[in-house]
Amino acid sequence: MTASIMNARMYAVTPPVEATWRSLLQRITAEAGVAFDYVAYPAPQPLETLWARPDLGCVFMCGYPVALRLAAVVPLAAPIPRAAWASGRPVYRSDLIVREDAPFQTLEDTFGGRAGWTVEHSHSGFNAFRHHLLQFRTADRPSLYGEMVPNLVTARAILDAVREGRIDVGPLDAYWHLLIAQHNPVLTAGVRVLDVTDVATVPAFVTAATTPAPTIDALRNAFANASQQPWFGDYAGPLLIDGFAPVSAADYDETLEWDRQAKAAGYGFPA
Repeated sequence: MTASIMNARMYAVTPPVEATWRSLLQRITAEAGVAFDYVAYPAPQPLETLWARPDLGCVFMCGYPVALRLAAVVPLAAPIPRAAWASGRPVYRSDLIVREDAPFQTLEDTFGGRAGWTVEHSHSGFNAFRHHLLQFRTADRPSLYGEMVPNLVTARAILDAVREGRIDVGPLDAYWHLLIAQHNPVLTAGVRVLDVTDVATVPAFVTAATTPAPTIDALRNAFANASQQPWFGDYAGPLLIDGFAPVSAADYDETLEWDRQAKAAGYGFPA
């Protein structure tokens, strides 16, 4: 299967971090007995185009589009973030961030201001934020923000928009936030977390649905056993992970329930 590709764009927060992911994936795929080509796919190229490729071997994909069936893929394994809020599970959340010098003390203090989101198929940048805001909506207050800046596309764009004052608050993938804070702390020095969403299953490495079953099994086993390998420590610290857990498409069904709840309340977009 040398024609298949691998990629870690979603959590390649800096070029050195992407190089670390690439090296780790080479280790894991070698343990699985397969050879995939690492293909760079930098932002702002649309991730949905990458996910639709028929030659996916091992690529990060958000769970919400997995649940939405935006591409014919099979989830393999998800990282276990090295964070107290993960509690040893393959989960993440959205950090709702504001400028450090902003006067806001609660999320409700930001209502009436400007918020932003990334893309409609993002869980951390759209679906989780929308679900979190449901609790604050009432018949007398159906709209929470005076302005919503849509389609910022990436977590980095959310971070920059908050830092530069173009939005007052925005949702940031908490695992991505951990990585960027460790590897480029200058970017996060001017922001703080005002509130957080509930956790959900973190994005997983997926493979094309046409990948042979023996290869899928070998990859799942290699991911599951990675943390026991003598070389894993070289990657755990830089990538802030404690290992990988097997996941299936069903693990992302909760994202569809959050979507259903929002739409049933007439809340198609965070607002």
